[in-house]
Amino acid sequence: MAKRDRVAAIGVGYSTTGRRTGLNRRQLVAQAAKAAMADCGISPDQIDGVVLHAGVAGAEPPGLDWIDALDVAQMLGITPITFYNSDQGGPAYFHAAISAIAAIQSGQAHTVLTVRVINQRLSSAEERDSVQGPMRISGDSQFTMPFGSVTPIQTIAALPAQRHMERYGTTEEQFGAHVIAQRANAVLNDEAIMRDPLTMDDYLNSRYVSKPVRLLDCDYPVDSASAVIYTTEERSRDFAKKPVFVESAAASATDILPAGFEKLHDLNMNSPYHAAKTLWSRTDLKPSDVDCAQLYDGFTIIVFQWLEALGFCGEGEAGSFVESGATRLDGSLPVNTDGGACNVGRRHGANFCIESIRQLRGNESGARQVKDAEVAVWANATGPFSGAVLMTAD
Repeated sequence: MAKRDRVAAIGVGYSTTGRRTGLNRRQLVAQAAKAAMADCGISPDQIDGVVLHAGVAGAEPPGLDWIDALDVAQMLGITPITFYNSDQGGPAYFHAAISAIAAIQSGQAHTVLTVRVINQRLSSAEERDSVQGPMRISGDSQFTMPFGSVTPIQTIAALPAQRHMERYGTTEEQFGAHVIAQRANAVLNDEAIMRDPLTMDDYLNSRYVSKPVRLLDCDYPVDSASAVIYTTEERSRDFAKKPVFVESAAASATDILPAGFEKLHDLNMNSPYHAAKTLWSRTDLKPSDVDCAQLYDGFTIIVFQWLEALGFCGEGEAGSFVESGATRLDGSLPVNTDGGACNVGRRHGANFCIESIRQLRGNESGARQVKDAEVAVWANATGPFSGAVLMTAD
């Protein structure tokens, strides 16, 4: 990416986070946005773009808790704005990040606030209160859902994990090695929710949710909002915190089937591999230049997919790579240094962006700080769509 076109992340912030906070989306968004603004010392009149990622399309009907980008701008006093986007599709913060980056690079805006918000309690209440008729299954799903492939845990986790084990000899203990390593990072993170150390026995004794995926392989649902502010390189020097720069960004969508069943014969056909290929084509940096990686852990197998897709290990080698200790905090490639979504809570990728920024600032991660971190990559989602962003300290 040409230096004159670089985009910088300048402010980050979280809302109150918990299993049942009692806060609605507007309150969560306001908390996170104000925290990000305070982090870098920016005022509302210095922001001219807002991107809100607030839910999964079709799952959260309009109601008292509905919120979009224009609501956010009005609530925070950000006016006038020249760019806004309310992305309601899919569990992926990278949509918001890439929208902001593109808006700044194209000149539609110079400073963009991005927010990801999710509220478990109110989403569930909406679903309970809604009235639906008999479920009709159409399209490709009519050949999968009647046989039990209904939710993401089957479609993007259990089947790919089974395939990885069958093809490459990956073991449950190798999945467990990742879970244990990132929990060790969470122990060092005051913002993590799950902070008790884990043993392999703890992992192997956790129940199956959809074999071979265990409860400890799954991210932890929470009420939370996460905010990141992006601006131009020129403007980034004017704010309180050290800017972190976007070196490369890429997204990919490969199919419309929930599971991408037709791709299971070749795991390299999943979207992470295509996103990673594009990511590296847009920079002179290489996988060996990366100091830490923050990889989406909605389910453990997704981390393995990204390790291989991004070139940190060979195809089918993620299990042995993790088992070797390479991804631990003291390893050659620290992974999910904040503890990952399994421990800090389901933020749909925003936490990985924020952790990358904090690591590259060099002095904000306490005992889990990666020494002399200069390059970080964060990656989000899997299956039919995904994205990754490479960031640098300078």
